[in-house]
Amino acid sequence: MKFESELTPGTIHKRYKRFLADVELENGEIITAHVANTGPMTTCWEPGQKVLMTFHDNPKRKLKYSLEMTNNGKTWINVNTSRTNHLAKEAIEKGLIPELAHKSLKAEVEYGESRFDFYLETENGPHWVEVKNVTLKGDDSFALFPDAVTTRGQKHLREMIELSKTGVQATMLYIIGREDVEIFAPAEHCDPEYAALYQEAREAGVQILAYQLKLDPNEVIVSNPIPTC
Repeated sequence: MKFESELTPGTIHKRYKRFLADVELENGEIITAHVANTGPMTTCWEPGQKVLMTFHDNPKRKLKYSLEMTNNGKTWINVNTSRTNHLAKEAIEKGLIPELAHKSLKAEVEYGESRFDFYLETENGPHWVEVKNVTLKGDDSFALFPDAVTTRGQKHLREMIELSKTGVQATMLYIIGREDVEIFAPAEHCDPEYAALYQEAREAGVQILAYQLKLDPNEVIVSNPIPTC
């Protein structure tokens, strides 16, 4: 995914009310940027870190800037969660995730009382895919999900388990939005129930994939798989 225009650099001062961040531009001006991330963003930002933002010259927008990436001195971190499904879709369609080879793809398809991110038609039949954005970093270069209790995520895992038990292909795809991690695991300390369901899903035959993003100020792409545990 290439950005439509050059990103605006700045230095973050604070994040508040979940969707707002005060950022200092290079000219010293303090602006308020929109933060498209409902999570706590733990390990994703600290006051004084560098950030990149998109600028939107739309008179209908109250906030002209949107926070895209933060930098902890080691890596850029994708904090705009609204980008994740687009990145996953682009990667699947380009064949960058060979485990999700397909004949056709539909996004946001209902199944029962839920809606999964992607429905694939494959040579082996239907294949359902749910995507999760991962930004939390733990000890020893672990990428962790979730960063808070997620009842919605628990529900998705339960449904994936039921799908797999009936013989239908089901995949949890974790998109790792930072490059300073090497392995993925469930964050048991944040959501023990999710971690337990994750292990149950693996045992039930749900495919668990973790793919890492390559991030720079011009482009963000799904790059390489990392091990899961």
